[in-house]
Amino acid sequence: MSPTLPVVVATLELTLAAAGALLLWRIALRPGARRMHPVVRLTPWNATVVDFLKFGLFVLLGSFIAAIGSTLIVKYLPFRGDEVTVFNGAAAQLGMLLGVVAYRAQAANVAAPPPPLPTGTFISGVATFVIALPVLIATAKAWEVFLEVCGLPTEKQDLIAMFANADSAWMVTIMLALAIVIAPLTEELIFRAGLFRYFRTRMPHWVAVLAPAIFFATLHVNWKTLQGLSSLAPLTVLAMIFSLAYERTGRIGTAIVAHALFNLNTVVLIFSGVGV
Repeated sequence: MSPTLPVVVATLELTLAAAGALLLWRIALRPGARRMHPVVRLTPWNATVVDFLKFGLFVLLGSFIAAIGSTLIVKYLPFRGDEVTVFNGAAAQLGMLLGVVAYRAQAANVAAPPPPLPTGTFISGVATFVIALPVLIATAKAWEVFLEVCGLPTEKQDLIAMFANADSAWMVTIMLALAIVIAPLTEELIFRAGLFRYFRTRMPHWVAVLAPAIFFATLHVNWKTLQGLSSLAPLTVLAMIFSLAYERTGRIGTAIVAHALFNLNTVVLIFSGVGV
């Protein structure tokens, strides 16, 4: 690896964070910004409690069936250690995604308006990622200090360690697909288009934003070893930003693109030696 690569990547990261801070001030924090962009474009999800529970059941069943299938299949594959973990994780994500697809196929009241042009979705997704970056950096530093003061572990997520230690091309390829394509699509359809969209018209707005975000973040922590606890606060904040961006644009693609870019950014930091 070139000794200048970490410097280049770190410089680019700081430049993006500075641009994000300016954009955040312009569209959200400066006086009068909210009056300039008052429209909430997200249509409500008029599902009954039974329909919502059915949605959750489809997701859980998809994950459960995929977990059983991957357990049976992996016995016949030459996988060991992290390779098994990655394979099972990819299977679980795909199972949940298939659960969402199956639910939408049989539900009449979940249909959303026709999607906007992809260009607008991509631009809003990029803007959301850039805006989130300085907020995440500040949150991560403050949370790390808090954990250290409390004597709690600050180890990163298991998947981050797997990326850093990956030594085969196929494993890196699968992890990239999982991090940049499968996980953003699956998690945004469940947590933003599912939980947040359902909650936002049925409970106080701050609860609707915060509750799915906390749930999302807790799933990224190993609660037995507390590995990944350092990501709890940053991922909660990130999920809240995704929900607000989804609400503001009415485009789930905005959150999916922003999520994919966040994961890609993390991968670049890991492989460049900058760290996260």
